[in-house]
Amino acid sequence: MTVLFMLSFIGLSAGSLLLLNISPRKLWSELVHLHTYLPTRELPLGKRIRAVQNPKKMKGWRASIQESKAILQQTGQSNKLGLMMVCSLVLALLGAILGFALHNIWLVPVLAAGFTLSPFWFVLFTSTFYKKRLHSELETALSIITTSYLRSENILAAVEENVTYLNPPVADVFQAFLAESKLIHANLRLALQQLKGRINDSVFQEWCDALIACQDDRTLKTTLMPIVAKLSDMRVVSAELDYLLYEPLKEVITMAVLMLGNIPLLYFLNRDWFHALTTSIPGKMVLAFCGIALFAAFAAVIRLTRPLEYKR
Repeated sequence: MTVLFMLSFIGLSAGSLLLLNISPRKLWSELVHLHTYLPTRELPLGKRIRAVQNPKKMKGWRASIQESKAILQQTGQSNKLGLMMVCSLVLALLGAILGFALHNIWLVPVLAAGFTLSPFWFVLFTSTFYKKRLHSELETALSIITTSYLRSENILAAVEENVTYLNPPVADVFQAFLAESKLIHANLRLALQQLKGRINDSVFQEWCDALIACQDDRTLKTTLMPIVAKLSDMRVVSAELDYLLYEPLKEVITMAVLMLGNIPLLYFLNRDWFHALTTSIPGKMVLAFCGIALFAAFAAVIRLTRPLEYKR
């Protein structure tokens, strides 16, 4: 009966869209636009001051959402934030429908909450590969640019003669630096300060600070190569620990496959146990608890599988 109600709701929604002459694509774009440009309520001044003086570290699902937003902004994909929110809402509805279809009311909030956070977990997981590629490209770019700068003592000439050998996303950053220095203004320190804020990496920002200091004292250029060497050290340590970092992920995936695979296997081994698990209230509660454990394990292991970062 619940499935029929869901199908009736979907049919009623589709009929309403047809009567109003609204296409699903237009509705989707309007929802994304609404969420992207929806004004947020500002906190009172007293609460904002207390938040700055005593910042609270976010935990749980709030931390995942906030970190996903930060990653999208750092990678220049902040326009996809509204789309991700809409996908999260759609997946929440699908999770609730799946729980009702399985006739397990205990599983409905679990699947809805887990599917809601799935897009944010996907962003956190894929950001690992982006950061690894970024560290690799930064190591190459900073190494060749620093070598040229030590020879010529001209950062513009060093970047210009090596920018053709760089790959995205680092190449775009240095091309913007050249365009700003040549076409917009001649303030090299301001351009380097702008360059520092384009990549959220501690080693790169330290390298930019050293370059800014070199504009006042050229003898400080010897500090650049040790900074670049930190990226090489990070790559070596990351390669040695790569297996250990992804070992928890392999174990969680293995245990998830075994846990989910045991449910249909139980149908062939003992039908009475299977019916007790899927039809009785204690059995449904056990399935809901297994769902909570599964989503919690995935959330924890995604936070563990992060690339190494150099901290000053």
